[in-house]
Amino acid sequence: MVWLRRTTHYLFIVVVAVNSTLLTINAGDYIFYTDWAWTSFVVFSVSQSTMLVVGAIYYMLFTGVPGTATYYATIMTIYTWVAKGAWFGLGYPYDFVVTPVWIPSAMLLDLTYWATRRNKYAAIIIGGTLVGLSLPIFNMINLLLIRDPLEMAFKYPRPTLPPYMTPIEPQVGKFYNSPVALGSGAGAVLSVPIAALGAKLNTWTYRWMA
Repeated sequence: MVWLRRTTHYLFIVVVAVNSTLLTINAGDYIFYTDWAWTSFVVFSVSQSTMLVVGAIYYMLFTGVPGTATYYATIMTIYTWVAKGAWFGLGYPYDFVVTPVWIPSAMLLDLTYWATRRNKYAAIIIGGTLVGLSLPIFNMINLLLIRDPLEMAFKYPRPTLPPYMTPIEPQVGKFYNSPVALGSGAGAVLSVPIAALGAKLNTWTYRWMA
């Protein structure tokens, strides 16, 4: 049954990575180009940090090798760049889909696992917190590199959007004045239980395949 167990693990990894890409596209084009710099950056930060940590810790605990989380984040990055290229090929601007900066946060998760001598619980608590805290900070670079988000929204509306989801004017000040700080705080809190879920999925898989 070893082959079935390994096949199930790898299938989960592919499913989570693909869903990460889909989540990025949905949180990275329509949401980015409405009031992205405020409310939506918090939504983006939480969705991306939790999606990264659940798959990365699952994969890392499966192999037991520090560095696997970074490898997983690299897979997510490649998938998203492929999707970015597809949108670009359809005539949309190069920065229509913003590729999140996952890899540095995944490296912090790997570093935690390595520094604590492969302690699963330290990886969940400390690593999960570091991922949630760091991902919004690393993704600040996207705020600096993309063109004006609202202009892109009206110039290149998504063809799949219904009329009632037409981009709206930004609601500046809708949340706390620093979306990066709010995203880091919310991400740090939510990434820990999601990391625990990823670790638990690893255990459940072994039980299912036993």
